Amino acid sequence: MIETFLAIGLIIVFTILLSLYRLVLGPGIFNQIAASNVIGTKVIVLLVVIGYIFERPMFIDISLLYAALNFIATLLMARYLERGELCKA
Repeated sequence: MIETFLAIGLIIVFTILLSLYRLVLGPGIFNQIAASNVIGTKVIVLLVVIGYIFERPMFIDISLLYAALNFIATLLMARYLERGELCKA
């Protein structure tokens, strides 16, 4: 069973590398933001898989915190690109 999750983890790492290629060489800024969001989501799934492999339930808590940070960062980047500022003073 562990070998299955290890294979899944390796597939996720491979797809993260593909998304990293899109992040670095993307045709536009919006594609790069989408790629960074995809990388964040895949890292969250990878953390859960690693937590299952090593039998560490705290990895689920870490992945939930990372998911919240990823969501907030994506919203801030989109708002900055749309308005040119993060907040009005």
